[in-house]
Amino acid sequence: MTEQQFDAIIVGAGFAGIGAAIQLKRLGFDNFILVDREADLGGTWYVNHYPGLTVDVPTTTYSYFFEPNPNWNRLFSTGAEIKQYADDVADKYDIRRHMRFNTTVDSAQWDDEAKLWRVTLAGGEQLIARYLITATGFLSQPFTPEIPGIHSFEGKVVHTADWDDAYDPAGRKIGIIGTGATAVQLIPELAESAADLTVYQRTAIYVVPKVDIKFSARAKRVFARVPLTQRAIRVVTDSLYEFMVYVGVLRQRYFRRFTIAAADLAKMWRFATIRDKELRRKLTPDYDFGCKRPTFSNKYYRTFTKPNVHLQTSGIDHIEADGIVANDGTKAVIDTLVLATGFDIWEANFPAFEVIGRDGRNLGKWWRESRFQAYQGVSVPHFPNFLSLASPYAFLGLNFFNSMEYQMRHMDRLLGEVKRRGATTFEITEEANARYLDRMTELLGDSLFTQGNCASARSYYFNPSGEATLLRPMTTRTAVREASTYPVTDYHIS
Repeated sequence: MTEQQFDAIIVGAGFAGIGAAIQLKRLGFDNFILVDREADLGGTWYVNHYPGLTVDVPTTTYSYFFEPNPNWNRLFSTGAEIKQYADDVADKYDIRRHMRFNTTVDSAQWDDEAKLWRVTLAGGEQLIARYLITATGFLSQPFTPEIPGIHSFEGKVVHTADWDDAYDPAGRKIGIIGTGATAVQLIPELAESAADLTVYQRTAIYVVPKVDIKFSARAKRVFARVPLTQRAIRVVTDSLYEFMVYVGVLRQRYFRRFTIAAADLAKMWRFATIRDKELRRKLTPDYDFGCKRPTFSNKYYRTFTKPNVHLQTSGIDHIEADGIVANDGTKAVIDTLVLATGFDIWEANFPAFEVIGRDGRNLGKWWRESRFQAYQGVSVPHFPNFLSLASPYAFLGLNFFNSMEYQMRHMDRLLGEVKRRGATTFEITEEANARYLDRMTELLGDSLFTQGNCASARSYYFNPSGEATLLRPMTTRTAVREASTYPVTDYHIS
C-alpha cells in the first residue's frame, strides 16, 4: 500500500472544492490535492447534462464574489455555460494541476497520535494530510426509488443525473417519474418530440413565470471592460433574492402574507396557461410556497395541455416489462423510463463516505444519533482539522455561491490563525457547537419550515427527523459577517 502526504486533501472538484482550493492558495498552501470520482471538474454541472438544463437563479448572482463572469449569454444560463465557467476559474487560479479524477474515497480516519488524516481510496491506496476538506456537495448521490418491478423493465432506463446524450426522444413512448426542479426543465423538452409522455407526479411543485433575457454582445463587452456594471446588477439581483428569502422563509411568523402572495402568483400562472380545471387542481401544491424549492418556467404548465402529455397523480403500484401500472389500475405502455427522482441527500450524503474522528467517533452515526449539526455549517466537534462544506446548516438557500463565500472567509480566518500561531491542529469546542445549534434551532422557530404548512411537501430541506437542518437560517450578509468575525476562541487550536 502506497502513501502520499499532503498539507490538505479536498474531496470534490465542484465549485465548493475549487473555492476551497483557491482559499488554500491565498493562505500560502500549495501541497494539496483535490480528488473526485468523476472524470472532470464541475461537480453537478459536469454530471448533469440533460436537455433543458439551466441554472434556476439568475446568473448575475451565480458566480464567486471575486470572479464575476462577463460571458453569460442569458439571465438564466445553460449548464454548458456554467461548466465552462468552472473550467475558466480552475485554469485562471491554477487549480487543475492539483486535481486527480476517477478517484473515489472509501473512508477517512483521524490519526490522533500523528495528528493527520488518513484517507483510503477505492482499491486500497492511502493518502495522508494535515487537513481534510469535504466538498462533496448536496446533489451528488442520485436517488433511485425502490418501486416494485423497476428492475424488470425491459426498455431504456435513464436517470437525469446520468443522461445519455445519444438518446433521441422523437417518437418514443416515455414515462417520467418526478416533478421536481429538474423535471420542470426536462419535461417540456421531451414533450416536443415524444410520441407519448406520461408524467408521474407524487408532489406538485410551485412554478412561477421565468423572466429570461439574452445579454447582447455589447452588454458583455461592457461587463468585461467595466466590471463594476456587472457587480451593480448583482447587488440588485442578490438583494431581491435576499429579501424574498428573509421575508418569505426566515421570518414567516411575521410575513405570512408574502408567502400567500407568492403562491397566488403561481396560481395565476396556472390559470393563465391551463383552462382545464381538473388539470389545474392536480398541479396545485397542497403545502405553503417555499417549503419545497420553487422554480421558474414559461413552458411547464403549458406542456400538460398537449395531447401527447398525460399527468398521473394516483401513484405507482408497480412496473412491468413494458410499462407502468398506476394505483388507479391504469397502465401506460412505454419504451423509455426516465427517473427525475433527484438525489439522496440525507442517507447517502451526510457524510458522502465514512469519516472517523477523534476517539473513534463516526460522523454519520453521531449525526443520526445526536441531531444533524455543524458549527457555522463547516466544523464538527471531535473531528480535528476537518472542514465539511456540505454539512447541516451550510446552505444559505437559492444561491450556492453565497454559501461558498462565507465558507471561504471562515477558512481564511481559521487557517490564518492556525498559521499565525504555528499550530498543527484545530477543533471546534463542544460548547461553541452546542451554542450554535441552539441558536439555529431558535432561528428556525420563526421560519416557514416551523410556522408554515410543510407536512406534505416531501422536501429535501428536511432531514429524516423532520428538522430543516440543510439551510442556515440567516441572510448572506449576516453569514459573511459572522464568518469573518467569529471568536477564534470557539476553536481549540494547539
